[in-house]
Amino acid sequence: MVSIIIPVLNEASTIETTLRSVSSLQGDHEVIVVDGGSSDATAAIVGSYARVLSCPKGRSRQMNTGARGARGDVLLFLHADTKLPRGAVASIEESLADPAVIGGRFRLRLDQPGWPYRVIARGVNTRDRLFRGFTGDQAIFIRTGVFKELGGYSDMPLLEDLDLAGRMCRAGKVVRLPLYAVTSARRWQKNGLIRTVLLMWALRLLFVLRFPTHWLETFYMDTR
Repeated sequence: MVSIIIPVLNEASTIETTLRSVSSLQGDHEVIVVDGGSSDATAAIVGSYARVLSCPKGRSRQMNTGARGARGDVLLFLHADTKLPRGAVASIEESLADPAVIGGRFRLRLDQPGWPYRVIARGVNTRDRLFRGFTGDQAIFIRTGVFKELGGYSDMPLLEDLDLAGRMCRAGKVVRLPLYAVTSARRWQKNGLIRTVLLMWALRLLFVLRFPTHWLETFYMDTR
């Protein structure tokens, strides 16, 4: 079984669309939403679609809480504004039929038309293919046992996905599935295309250079 874990915080505007998409998936799966203390209608919305857990806010903390409560053999971490492709569960099961594979991610597509958004998504996918620096927008999945062996997500305010991706790649074989997860372009729309691209590249570079993430957090732009 695949346990789909969705961390949320004040996501009333997006979470129902995501949960409706997840509920239509075929295959053996469960859905766990972990609320970090939403002050909007998020909690009222998610209760109709998923098992709801709660903990203090912080995406790493919330995803680790969801993992501890999961019953599945595989954990899939999904952002509140990202939709999985049809056939996602079957594709994961097929990839994990190889015992050497410990996990993976999907390719990325943005939910807005137009060439700028296609260029951004292509850049993300190219970076991933060349450097295996995949992110949470790509819906990371991992065998539950391996996740526990790796100690789960590190307790850090951002870029926890890059940190886990690096540890996964060092731990075993990681695959990139041919299907596309579709994530919201709201970050680029709200904060500007060029500004957002440059900021995210800068944050990743500084992370690789081992700048402390609590310092990098001061430059991060929230989109809720």
